[in-house]
Amino acid sequence: MLKTDMLNKNIVLIGFILSVGFLLVAGLNYPGGSPRDPQSVGFSWTENYLSDMLEYKAVNGADNPARPFAVIGAVLMGMSSGLGFLRFSRKLASKQLSVVIKYGGLLLTISSVLVTIPVLHNPLVTIGIVLNLLVSFYITVTLLKSRLRVLSIFTVLVLLSLYGAAFMFTTRSSHDYMPLVQKITHILQIVWILCLEYFTRKEDFDHIR
Repeated sequence: MLKTDMLNKNIVLIGFILSVGFLLVAGLNYPGGSPRDPQSVGFSWTENYLSDMLEYKAVNGADNPARPFAVIGAVLMGMSSGLGFLRFSRKLASKQLSVVIKYGGLLLTISSVLVTIPVLHNPLVTIGIVLNLLVSFYITVTLLKSRLRVLSIFTVLVLLSLYGAAFMFTTRSSHDYMPLVQKITHILQIVWILCLEYFTRKEDFDHIR
């Protein structure tokens, strides 16, 4: 019973740890090539996109043994994010806010599985960005109505970073920096979701209807 309770309490954290672990292993197994330098060796965390590891072929044309690890890592990250949003939605008394966050998180989980299919990747990335921004906006509104000031400020910063990254992605501006920005926003969002998981309670939102 104790182990089950601990697993349930930390399931989102465990999911993120496993996700990062699989992505690191994938990075170590990636043959090479990046958008900036197709002949580079190995995976560059500042020049390669995570999606490069999801392809059957590496950018340099070699077979990509990193793909199985990357697929597991990407799916776990999406599922952990979606589960984190779902668990947060259960703390809210406002049905209007909780429904959007709950089902937005569920759709994000589904898209995280489909995005690993190369032919579906680009449209699913766009859908994922829209869903992520929508859910994040609703969570930001919720926290701004709460008394959690420090977390509210951090949430606004995370939301601004997500909108900034989305702008860069859709307009292709500062394209050379996008791979690095991708990693930064992923790290920020992981930390943010864990803050929602561990530093919020149902009582913090009972007054929000």
